[in-house]
Amino acid sequence: MAMRAASGIRPLGLDTMVRLQRGRHTVTTPGRLPVPEGMTAPLGCDAVAVPSFLAQQVLPRLPRVGCVYADETHWWWIVPSDSDYALEWPAPARYATGAVVPGPGVVPDLLHRSDGKVPYTPPIPLYLALCRLTNTTPTWSRTLSA
Repeated sequence: MAMRAASGIRPLGLDTMVRLQRGRHTVTTPGRLPVPEGMTAPLGCDAVAVPSFLAQQVLPRLPRVGCVYADETHWWWIVPSDSDYALEWPAPARYATGAVVPGPGVVPDLLHRSDGKVPYTPPIPLYLALCRLTNTTPTWSRTLSA
């Protein structure tokens, strides 16, 4: 039996609210990396920006590459929303919630298109490649101090 609020309207479940929030991220707005035509982003979109000199070293280390955008200074990898959960992305990489590119609303050009129906680069291999290239210990491998 479905629960109903005192008003008689069924409240939204957590899954529904998360799905609605993620759906908001797929709307094309100025400064947001677009999902290429014919692709879907069921998990929402965030992005990881990497300086282009470092990005060229990251690319061959990835087992699979999703959509990558590039401008003169950075490459932007599309990752599922919340790929920063419990991770500290190593500097000089920057995590962009909603795949919003900082600046005057200019969207970088699509450099690489995913071979599949979704635009995502798997975030863990991307994270590990960046950690290795920046000589950063992954978050889960760091020692805890009291």
